[in-house]
Amino acid sequence: MKDLAVIGGGSWGTALAIVLAPRFERVRLWVYEQDLAERMRTTRRNDIYLADNALPMNIEVLSDLQATAVGAEVLLGVMPSHHARKIYSQLLPVLHPDMLFVSATKGLENGSLARISEVIHEEIAPRFAPRIGVLSGPTFAKEVARREPAAIVIASQDAELAKTVQHAFSGPTLRLYTNSDPIGVEIGASLKNVIAIAAGVCAGLGLGANTMAALITRGLAEITRLAVAAGGESRTMAGLAGLGDLVLTCNGELSRNRTVGYQLGQGGKLEEILGGMRMVAEGVQTTYAAMDLSARLGVELPITRQMYAILREGKSPREGLHDLMDRSLKEE
Repeated sequence: MKDLAVIGGGSWGTALAIVLAPRFERVRLWVYEQDLAERMRTTRRNDIYLADNALPMNIEVLSDLQATAVGAEVLLGVMPSHHARKIYSQLLPVLHPDMLFVSATKGLENGSLARISEVIHEEIAPRFAPRIGVLSGPTFAKEVARREPAAIVIASQDAELAKTVQHAFSGPTLRLYTNSDPIGVEIGASLKNVIAIAAGVCAGLGLGANTMAALITRGLAEITRLAVAAGGESRTMAGLAGLGDLVLTCNGELSRNRTVGYQLGQGGKLEEILGGMRMVAEGVQTTYAAMDLSARLGVELPITRQMYAILREGKSPREGLHDLMDRSLKEE
């Protein structure tokens, strides 16, 4: 494959463009902010989201959305979840049936509660049946851009697509594994951000390794319950897109969602925390969507429920922790 379009010029989109550039003859990167796109074309760096890493010369930076996608063989979506539907709708006139769609967006759409692969399908299916895969796994953008070794998953019910993307994207520092459970992968990718905020809260409160181990283990249990109820497979949660991503995001200081939680645990106010961030912390909106989805599917999410109360209802982190520990006792 020769032509890749990356839709989203934040840290993760830029990092993917950098690491995948040697695998393609042409990489087009769409950046929403026109002034940033102009600077990136001149300086060959993303000075807002990933300033330390130069862009390879075969990356073309564009601020024209449709021009970025025209004729691409693979369209890699790396936009925030709440912008996904609008962007795919705007792209529709230049999309074609031979294109492979790969979603690297981690989140659920508020309101519809749709996974992003479902959003893509809903927007494109009236024209043609899109071939869709989901890309996820334990990765921080800065480390991927520095070409530190990482392993991720390409999940699709279309086995041929998964194999094609696996071979197209894999290289010396990025190893892809195929997976046939996009539902589980997307639920895992989304809900781990909620648990990561909770992990940050625990760190902000000064709690130690015992608490973190319990949180990650029980967080994985509730993510698994939701994934299975949504039609995913429990074994997916033991892999890169489940446990792997959860451990990284809960423990890594580069995690935006953990940072939000840490500042909450330190007494910060959510509006001020989010207002001071340039990058999106998907876990906040995902918390709200996850509570709605758990109600729809009849699944209990005790950690997510307490995070909802802290984020939306103003509950104190210590009170949320107390109520979580004071729940009725049960089997593991």
